[in-house]
Amino acid sequence: MPWRDIPGFDGLYGLQIDAMSDEEITARVEVRDELLQPAGLLHGGVLAAMAESMATTATYFAVQEDGMTAQGLANQTSFLRPVLAGTVHAVARRRHRGRTTWVWEVEMSNDEGRLCALVRMTIAVRLAS
Repeated sequence: MPWRDIPGFDGLYGLQIDAMSDEEITARVEVRDELLQPAGLLHGGVLAAMAESMATTATYFAVQEDGMTAQGLANQTSFLRPVLAGTVHAVARRRHRGRTTWVWEVEMSNDEGRLCALVRMTIAVRLAS
């Protein structure tokens, strides 16, 4: 499956997509020293990037056959609990499928299943150029 080979920035921080449809996508990231901020916590940018990549990727693969593309429009991330080690597990669920925007909600948890972050992603759907 083409979405399993993740190039670029997502490959750098280690995004691993486990399953994907046009309604839900699951992914994870293993916490490594390179991803920590100076205080020893997982950098919040990793969580925000995960959510944006997950929502954009799922939207893109759902609309590409219609000659459309997808790009992040808004990312609202609430950090609820710090992640120090282990794996971040994320589930994104589509909440709105419009003609020009899709909205996703992403829940991120730690290895114990405790909620660490909530994200609302708005994805723009545009004609591919």
